[in-house]
Amino acid sequence: MTFPNALSILRGFGIPLFVYQALVIKADKWAILTLVIAGATDYFDGKLARAWNQTSAVGEILDPAIDRLYIISTLVVLYMRDAAPLWLISILIGRDVVMAFFALALQLKGLPPIKVSYLGKAATFNLLYAFPLLLLALSSNRFSEIAFIAGWSFTLWGVALYVGTAIGYIQDAVVRIKNAN
Repeated sequence: MTFPNALSILRGFGIPLFVYQALVIKADKWAILTLVIAGATDYFDGKLARAWNQTSAVGEILDPAIDRLYIISTLVVLYMRDAAPLWLISILIGRDVVMAFFALALQLKGLPPIKVSYLGKAATFNLLYAFPLLLLALSSNRFSEIAFIAGWSFTLWGVALYVGTAIGYIQDAVVRIKNAN
C-alpha cells in the first residue's frame, strides 16, 4: 500500500458521498466541493506516485477505475438532475465499456494494461472540471450562466479527447494482441 494508492482509495470513498449530497439532500455546494477535492486528489496521487517513485500495477488500475466510477456516478447525477442529456452519457459510458473489453482482452493474453496517455489524463481532467460546473449551472445565481458555458465547453472538449484517446488506446491494444499471437 503506497500513499498515492491510499489517496486513490480515499478518493473512491467520495463517490457515495457525492451521490448522497447531490441527489438525496441536494447540497450542491458540498457535492461540488467533493468533486473538486476528488479532482485534486486525482492530480496529486499520480504526481506523488511519480515523484516518490511509488508507481505500481495496483495504482495503474485503481486510479483510472476510480476516475471511471466518478465519471459514471456524476453522469447519473447530472442526468437525474436534468443537467446532462442521454447522448452525452451514452458516449462516455459506451467508450468505457469498449475500453473495458480491450482491457480484459489484454489481461486474458497476459499483457500489461493500457497505459494512460497525457491526452487521456487531459480528457479526464476536462470532464472532472466540467461536471461541477454543470452542477453549478443548475443554481439560480449570477454565476450559473457562466458555469453553464464553461461547463459545456469543458464537456465538449473532454468528450472529444475522451473518444480520441480511446481510438488510440484501441489501436495500441489491437497491435499488442496481434503481436502476442
